Amino acid sequence: MDKKENISMKKQKIIKSFGMEMHNPVFIVSALLILLFSLITLIFPDQSNHALNGAKLWTLSKFDWFYSLIPVLILTLCIILAISPLGKIKLGGPDAKPEYKVGSWIAMLFAAGVGIGFMFYGSAEPLGYYTDWYGTPFNVSAESSEARSLAFTTSVFHWGLSAWSIYAIVGLTLAFFAYNMGLPLTIRSAFFPIFGDKIWGWRGHIIDMFAVVSTVFGLACTVGIGATQATGGLSYIFDIEATKNLQIILIVVITIIAIFSVLRGMNGGVKLLSNLNMSFAGLLLIFVIIAGPTAGIFKSIIETLVNIVPDSIRLTNWVGRTDQNFFHDWTIFYWAWWIAWSPFVGMFIAKISKGRTIRQFMMGVLIAPFSIGLIWFTAFGESAISQFEAKTGDLSMGMSDSSLALFQMLNSLPFSGITSVIAIFLLVIFIVTSADSGSLVVDSLTSSGQDSTPVRQRVFWALMIGLTSIALLYGGGNEALKSLQAGTITAALPFSLIVLLYGVCLVIGLISYSKKEYI
Repeated sequence: MDKKENISMKKQKIIKSFGMEMHNPVFIVSALLILLFSLITLIFPDQSNHALNGAKLWTLSKFDWFYSLIPVLILTLCIILAISPLGKIKLGGPDAKPEYKVGSWIAMLFAAGVGIGFMFYGSAEPLGYYTDWYGTPFNVSAESSEARSLAFTTSVFHWGLSAWSIYAIVGLTLAFFAYNMGLPLTIRSAFFPIFGDKIWGWRGHIIDMFAVVSTVFGLACTVGIGATQATGGLSYIFDIEATKNLQIILIVVITIIAIFSVLRGMNGGVKLLSNLNMSFAGLLLIFVIIAGPTAGIFKSIIETLVNIVPDSIRLTNWVGRTDQNFFHDWTIFYWAWWIAWSPFVGMFIAKISKGRTIRQFMMGVLIAPFSIGLIWFTAFGESAISQFEAKTGDLSMGMSDSSLALFQMLNSLPFSGITSVIAIFLLVIFIVTSADSGSLVVDSLTSSGQDSTPVRQRVFWALMIGLTSIALLYGGGNEALKSLQAGTITAALPFSLIVLLYGVCLVIGLISYSKKEYI
């Protein structure tokens, strides 16, 4: 047996119980921690909110420079890997073939990574930066030509290459060590070059448990926020009161659909829903471009492309910033959020990327989402800003609620009833896709990266995500969700070190692999 085969034998002991195949203690401890946190938030919502927000503020104020530096280092590494000879290495070995066509692959990347965020912030973020609803970058004058330009470059900057470089390095590292080095597809496996066999002990348990808890709470937060926006849309369109009970009913429906998707498997579930998402999202995007200020949209796309590099350099710089509140509340908040989400999105990207070269991987994971984000934010943002400038419709006075900006923008375009219903449908399906892919990732983490586990195990985690969302929403409402966001941001600080170490371990592994050596 060679060393690669020996590594593949180093999987943790799997406990078979209740019809599941779970790793002990990762599965049990993670589940208990999630339940305990939910109970504490339910019983002490005010205290939890105060403590977590205090931790968030401390983290953002003390480590803004660190969070700013991470995307720069990671994106640089991604570019070097893509253009270097190492970019020719194929995930899974020379004979590996991609499991998914390029279209379906990109659709799944988009749906799992940023789909819900694009729906929520597509109109709201550019309009918010332009009108000072969210504050303006560098404290420029609201509603000025500079504020208009920065509104688009800042939105694309927050959702573009920097965010996806973090996902890319985590996903690539996991895929390489799983498919080329024969290790289990778990977060701990990438640390084999540093810790060796010790990753199968308590060090690895802590890393995987942290990833599980981060993923479940991040998804629960997304489900809660998405349900809040969807019920807000229902209320706006059909004049239905957006009560907490309606939000909980919607979460129950989303969880049921997610379980149905889990039962259908990857191809019949996540892949099908992702393709459906991209089809309807593409149609909605084309409609907004045609029905909205078409010439203005294309002009904004070109101007944003021209300004994105110099503006990104300015937005990255943390020295001497006069807009500290904006810098912390938005840019640093986003970097921390992407880092906190990287275990989930990175793991999912790894699962669907076998058979592609590193160069193809980087092109797909970096360029495709950036291109979609550029067009999406300029189309939806330009439409919203144009309506505000022309004093047209519900956005004539600016935003009243971020969750309604999309529906208010669509309401001033033709066929608003149809497009708004499609938008709600997209929101729901994006949430379902995230819950399904999330349960797949958590199942992998809690079963030592096994490729095939009982379907009831993924159903269990889909239920946990739904129930956690309901508990937090019912017990603390929006404040509980804000507390959860604050906790996720704080938790990103230690995981940021893991992301940087991932880059180091990946380079070590790739160099060894290229020399036909095994670490």
